[in-house]
Amino acid sequence: MGRPSAREQILDAYENLLIEDGLAAVTLDAVAARAEVSKGGLLYHFRSKDALLDGLLDRLLERTRTDLAYARTAPEGMVRYLLTSSVTDADMTKAFHRTSVATLRLLGSEPKADEALATSFGMWTDLAGEYVDDPLTAELIGLLSDGLYLRATLQGRDMRSPVLDNLDEALRRLGYDDKAP
Repeated sequence: MGRPSAREQILDAYENLLIEDGLAAVTLDAVAARAEVSKGGLLYHFRSKDALLDGLLDRLLERTRTDLAYARTAPEGMVRYLLTSSVTDADMTKAFHRTSVATLRLLGSEPKADEALATSFGMWTDLAGEYVDDPLTAELIGLLSDGLYLRATLQGRDMRSPVLDNLDEALRRLGYDDKAP
């Protein structure tokens, strides 16, 4: 695989700065330096910090849509994929997780980030609603997924969860017994 485009390098650099140093460390100069592009090169792709933020949030939602598309065809079924990947995908080597963590670092300080994260998490709950008959059960599955993901993000992806260790029973208690996709 070749080198990412300058635009992708800039977004990667922005994510890395947010993850490693937080919002206070993010300046256009710092992002350009981390991306190994000139400030003019950065400004060619992103005219402002706000445009850079928009690029990150677009990336988050695009990566969410890509994962949703995979989930629909997951061999283990969408609900099982959602709950299992909520823990296993909390891995800093995975692009989607890095984008999510970078966006989480913006919570409370960037209203657009709050909205994008709510949209991303909501897209999963909406998808769960396509696979279960009861809207409340779909909401519970979405909340369970959110909680598993946030716990794994905070504790590390090797964390064991009683929910995952007893997934069949957890799904049965939610009224979702179907193991088929």
